[in-house]
Amino acid sequence: MGLTSKKVLLLAAVLAVVLFGLTVWLWPRLSRRGVAPVLGRVGILVATQLSLIAALGLVANYNFGFYGSWADLFGQETAPGVVVDHSNGGAAEQLRVMRTLAVNTPGGGVPRLGGQIQKVQVSGPRSGISSTAYVYLPPEYFREPQRVFPATLVLTGYPGIAESLYKHLKYPTIAAQQVRKGQAQPMVLVMMRPTVAPPRDTECMNVPGGPQTETFFAKDLRAAMLAHYRIGRGGGSWGVIGDSTGGYCALKLTLEDPQDFSAGVGLSPDYAAPKDPTTGDLFGGSKAVRRENDLAWRLQHLPQPPVSLLVTTSRHGEKNYRATMRFISLVKGPTRISSIILASGGHNFTTWSREIPPALRWLSSRLVPDARPVTVPAGPAAARPTTAVTAAPATPRRTGHTPRRRCCRAARSR
Repeated sequence: MGLTSKKVLLLAAVLAVVLFGLTVWLWPRLSRRGVAPVLGRVGILVATQLSLIAALGLVANYNFGFYGSWADLFGQETAPGVVVDHSNGGAAEQLRVMRTLAVNTPGGGVPRLGGQIQKVQVSGPRSGISSTAYVYLPPEYFREPQRVFPATLVLTGYPGIAESLYKHLKYPTIAAQQVRKGQAQPMVLVMMRPTVAPPRDTECMNVPGGPQTETFFAKDLRAAMLAHYRIGRGGGSWGVIGDSTGGYCALKLTLEDPQDFSAGVGLSPDYAAPKDPTTGDLFGGSKAVRRENDLAWRLQHLPQPPVSLLVTTSRHGEKNYRATMRFISLVKGPTRISSIILASGGHNFTTWSREIPPALRWLSSRLVPDARPVTVPAGPAAARPTTAVTAAPATPRRTGHTPRRRCCRAARSR
């Protein structure tokens, strides 16, 4: 049984309840003096406490998606995936559909009515990285075989599991609801975690002498998706959204690869890559590399690209509020900036669930399908959708700076 299995969760809860009841039942018998009763009291208390902690930990992991497997939890996933499967005379097989899933929406069991989620394995010939993704195809994808769609890369935090994006944050469900209400255009969602070289947190960087994560997302992933799905080729057809570390990745990929992504959304993002036990040295000892991955430094010292950015934070509950306001103040043309500032909200799924619907509408209004034909079995593109959404205006700009937040892994999904 897997770490995220409901059976494991139920078994842990039942065990905790049974041990608690057993403690109450046996306590009078263990209240006598002597070595044996004392050891009995210690043993049953320890067992009960451990069972309760395990049950609470499993509940938190199930709801927030910190770890996806036992191997992930105990750090046994130590090597990045490597492209080893070859076909067509040595050309790497870049994308393989592993299975399909229903969408949690009316008619979700029928692709033409509710769309479909495909679990795929993506192998990157340039980066040498292989990782899984969950691709949401809207029902229009199956009803209109000549139509080309915009796409959005959706990233979790660290460590995170990709399943949380459709199980808990409900990206496909929200996207489908907005299309039905005429609030957004249909988009293909590519849902992943940024940890493609587990257990290391690479912050979506091309690490000197290490994993080439930025190349994987900006080049390999896009190439694999374009070869298998009807998605626009230009950067204007692609956006990226993520929470926490995924939010930093979203802003970073948009600023550094504007030819590949034209819009980026950072939900409670960080604004610089850190150096800590989860990352190791991401910069190869180079101050220049470190500066280049500081997004505020980039805005101040490098030309700003013609892209659109959306950042979110809370005045109370988020430690990145001042850093977010400073980031907003640094954006100049041609880069455009919007924001969602909540009065209060913590660094958690509950807060991000309040921000995702307006963020998806904002993304939809900024992405357009590519007018050029896409060479896929289903045929060339059709006309552009007409649905547009107005972005929320940016909040007043402020100056000031606060050190980059690195909150407890147990308290959040990064």
